[in-house]
Amino acid sequence: MAPGAEVLDPGARRAARVRVGGVEVDALTEDDVVAWVAGELESGRGGRIVTPNVDICRAAVADPALNDLVCSAELVVADGMPLVWAARLQGTPLPQRVTGADLIWSLSRSAARHGWPVYLLGGPPGVARKAAAELTSRFPRLRVCGAHGPPYGFDATTEGRESVLRRVVAARPRLVFAGLGFPRQDRLIADLRHELPGTWFLGCGAAIGFAAGTVARAPEWMRRAGLEWAFRLAVEPGRLARRYLVDDLPFAARLLGGSLIARVRSGARSRPAIRQSG
Repeated sequence: MAPGAEVLDPGARRAARVRVGGVEVDALTEDDVVAWVAGELESGRGGRIVTPNVDICRAAVADPALNDLVCSAELVVADGMPLVWAARLQGTPLPQRVTGADLIWSLSRSAARHGWPVYLLGGPPGVARKAAAELTSRFPRLRVCGAHGPPYGFDATTEGRESVLRRVVAARPRLVFAGLGFPRQDRLIADLRHELPGTWFLGCGAAIGFAAGTVARAPEWMRRAGLEWAFRLAVEPGRLARRYLVDDLPFAARLLGGSLIARVRSGARSRPAIRQSG
């Protein structure tokens, strides 16, 4: 192991998961996640990272199979600020928002330090290669063993799906960034876990496009304020309007309102009864 490398002893700083938005989330910071993955890779163990946002939670609440796909991951961290707010409101705070768009950089930094080869999977033609070039420009020691954007609908046939699986397995990566969207990326990752048990996988959605610079990301102040969704809506209204405004916004409102009500009720139950004097 490289001197000064960050490693988190499994279980040393891992608290019980927090239930928020209908899924179980680990109360970890981004640094904790990177250190955890480094420790597991050093020990030869692989795993999955899922970063649920409001849209993923909404889907997981409606479908028990998707809920299990999320909650069975070795690490589950909140990508959406509404989840962080809801956890705080219900009295089980999370330390911070942890996004796939940030983890692709911090995990690549760790991979470059340790010499772990990474594989980028997803995005339109050429985007994964552009993202790989950006990452290696930032981290010159990073080894990219593959960068591939499968054609849209590749997993509609057994042949197309198997072709992508074989390609990833043949590259023997230690880290895979899969940006195919939920749940497509997570189902593919679940299959790859059987073939690559010592590899860590991050389902990172649009993060490959962000890293490549082909998809604009919100300014830092908007991310901190929980307004990244508004920025993305302004950039891609045709694709995201229904998802954000019709599906996700009402779910987020119910989530926050329900968390506040649960906190108020919990506080009322915990208050001691006041005896009336005779």
